[in-house]
Amino acid sequence: MTRSLKSLVPAAIFVVLVGFLFVGLFRDPSKIPSPLVGKPAPDFTLEGLRDPSQVISNESLAGRMYLLNVWNSSCVTCRQEHPMLMQIARSSGLPIVGLNWKEVDWPEDPEVGRVRAIDWLTRFGDPYELVAYDKEGSVGINFGVYGTPETFLVSADGMILAKRVGAMTPEAWEQEFLPLIARGQGGS
Repeated sequence: MTRSLKSLVPAAIFVVLVGFLFVGLFRDPSKIPSPLVGKPAPDFTLEGLRDPSQVISNESLAGRMYLLNVWNSSCVTCRQEHPMLMQIARSSGLPIVGLNWKEVDWPEDPEVGRVRAIDWLTRFGDPYELVAYDKEGSVGINFGVYGTPETFLVSADGMILAKRVGAMTPEAWEQEFLPLIARGQGGS
């Protein structure tokens, strides 16, 4: 390779990287595709947030369609999303399962995170039929969670039908989730 050609290679790589970054600026982060959509939900078994002796697993949820909402009490966007989840819980009849993820700031005392999460639900309302406590964060990772909040629609046979990154909005609920719910429950 000649010297002038060698100096163009780093410049070309830089231009390509800048191009990718520029395109990324205009992408909607809520539309991040999930390789799990259309596939079985990952197996999990966790203790309940409110009652550590309660076992919550994908096996115990089998046979029912549900929303799995990943949240934690320090998430500002989770707080913004919360009224929408309360509305969904009141009006849809669809169970919402909370996955309290990465709540623990003090790994030496995970009970501090548990208390903080329960206090948050007491203060703002509790839309969840069940809340699983993912104190190690491994279940969220198995679901491919990027951050909180994220919401998954899981079919009665355990398949992930949809994933929403970021806050659930009325538009996303009506346009993305309700049609899938209607089809999954025998509607048109």
